[in-house]
Amino acid sequence: MILVVDDKKENVYSLKKLLESKDFAVDSALSGEEALKKVLNNDYALIILDVQMPFMDGYEVAETLAGFNKTKDIPIIFLSAVNTDKQFIAKGYASGGIDYLTKPVDSDILLLKVNTFLKLYKQNKKLKEIQNVLKAEIDIRKRVQLELKEKVEQLHYTLEALPLIAFTADENGKIDFVNQKWMQFSESDQVFPKSHPDDKNIEVEFINAIIQNKKLELEVRLQKLGSIEYCYNLLKIIPFKENGTQNKWIGTFTDIDAHKQIEKKKDEFLSIASHELKTPLTSIKAYIQLLARSLKNHESVQIKTYIEKAQLQVGKLNDLISDLLDISKIESGELKLNKKNIDLKITIESCVDTIHQTHPNAVIKVIGNTLPKLIEIDEVRIEQVLLNYLTNALKYSPDNQTINIVREDLDDCVLIKVRDKGIGIPEEKQKNVFDKFYRIEETSLKFQGLGIGLYICADIIKKHHGKYGVKSEPNKGSEFYFSLPFQSLK
Repeated sequence: MILVVDDKKENVYSLKKLLESKDFAVDSALSGEEALKKVLNNDYALIILDVQMPFMDGYEVAETLAGFNKTKDIPIIFLSAVNTDKQFIAKGYASGGIDYLTKPVDSDILLLKVNTFLKLYKQNKKLKEIQNVLKAEIDIRKRVQLELKEKVEQLHYTLEALPLIAFTADENGKIDFVNQKWMQFSESDQVFPKSHPDDKNIEVEFINAIIQNKKLELEVRLQKLGSIEYCYNLLKIIPFKENGTQNKWIGTFTDIDAHKQIEKKKDEFLSIASHELKTPLTSIKAYIQLLARSLKNHESVQIKTYIEKAQLQVGKLNDLISDLLDISKIESGELKLNKKNIDLKITIESCVDTIHQTHPNAVIKVIGNTLPKLIEIDEVRIEQVLLNYLTNALKYSPDNQTINIVREDLDDCVLIKVRDKGIGIPEEKQKNVFDKFYRIEETSLKFQGLGIGLYICADIIKKHHGKYGVKSEPNKGSEFYFSLPFQSLK
């Protein structure tokens, strides 16, 4: 809106009509005092201001408007019929005007100037709005940076308080903070602690984790500065996201050497115990067989039942000791494979027959590809894996003894799945079922076992360069699977 200020009504009227004819919105004031009141209460894009007015002339009005933040940037065009000398024109500009026109005013020139100054006013207003938006954005960024800085400092304080080696790195993996514990293992805050030559390279594994944008968990042996010994540590590096954006990595080395030493002693004990138990167990087994032969023609059904139960329990004990021996071989790296070209169809059928001997009520269905297929494997060990999957499926499916074995021949491997309709496994615990001695708390009291069978299965499949895993849903059943590559890798 344009404000026309003149003490003569006829001048106001003529200017107002001229401007309104060109679709300009116009307001008017008949004195300087009235103009000031209107300007303070309304928004104007331009003021056309008469110089000669009683009580308060145009110069005084302009100087007053220049003193207020709200009005100092409003463009003013002075109009004068008397003060046409250079000194008065200069005073007009000094008072805050942007132009000075003398009466009588050329209407075309006035309209051109009005158009120009209105465009400039709108442009300036737009620029100020953009400036205000940018200022607000800068303020927000400063506040966010300050909050982020406080969070980072809090994180650093927390990492310093941990009794672990701790560090952070930027999104590209460059280390930007280490705690004091780090400096006991590395001479530089940019270089990872020295690990054992036989362990995986920490830098390489970290780079792979960054590329795949996933957390890293790795057991490594670290050497403390000034020491010749290496101690086991568990390295964990996790991506840290802020508002959904990956911008940092947080890592810790946890000393697990004491746990490893205890585990080592436990493995040594199991190895010794299982070897020592094997000899007397073989004798017990032989004596029971001799006893069974001696009483073969005995008429007592009860005695035969006792012998059969004894043989069954000896068989279970023998399987348990065999598993413990396998654990010992795995830990010492002595679990070897005897690979031959075997027909996988026959291997699966053999396992099904074995299960039917011990579980006569079980219903085992083989579905998918049932054609003969030669593959280079250790038949005894693969049977061990499949039998373990099947016995577990039956054990944890007390109310439904129907088990499906699914065989899929893919492009580069064969995939074997064992599906049951049992109690299932919670999702958060599925990743641990192949760990040594791991048992799910909810089932450990109800179902017997040491939690070593699946651990042995995992090692056997790894030695065949295959893959293994589980898919499960509580109260709906589980699917344990493993794959064997067609091309044997030495």
